[in-house]
Amino acid sequence: MEPLVSKTEFRNAMARVCAPVNVITTNGPAGRGGFTATAMCSVTDEPPTLLVCMNRNSTQCGLFIDNMRFCVNVLSHDHRDLAGHFAGATQDMAARYAATDWVEMQSGSFAVKDAIVSLDCELAEARLLGTHHILIGRVVGIRSRSDGNALLYFDRNYVHVPTQLGSFGG
Repeated sequence: MEPLVSKTEFRNAMARVCAPVNVITTNGPAGRGGFTATAMCSVTDEPPTLLVCMNRNSTQCGLFIDNMRFCVNVLSHDHRDLAGHFAGATQDMAARYAATDWVEMQSGSFAVKDAIVSLDCELAEARLLGTHHILIGRVVGIRSRSDGNALLYFDRNYVHVPTQLGSFGG
């Protein structure tokens, strides 16, 4: 059966969806890793749970699954270069981690010291669907700051949107 929507058509449509830029880290018995992702969202608040999608062809997939933990770091607009390092501009993991300051979280994963918010997770489930692993994490710790503008990705580019836009209520 031929798909109703082509891969290119779908990817082009998803490029038109604005998303926060996150660096996802892990640290544990299998080693330290990290990658940049926009595919992250909350699942439920009872218990606090979120999901992250990671390409199954990533050499780090086994690392994240074996460590059974990860930390989602929501980046500020000031982290544009860091996002690039973890998106693959820098291959060496030690060099990626040397690009910013870190705080060790409860799970042992690392949080970007000045991230908008960092969500420390224990891996509850990993499910392979098509080209990606869906990593579902139970949130065990949170660090956040009250200032800063989120780094967003839209139309295959980083964009800057000020936080003081107003509210839906007027």
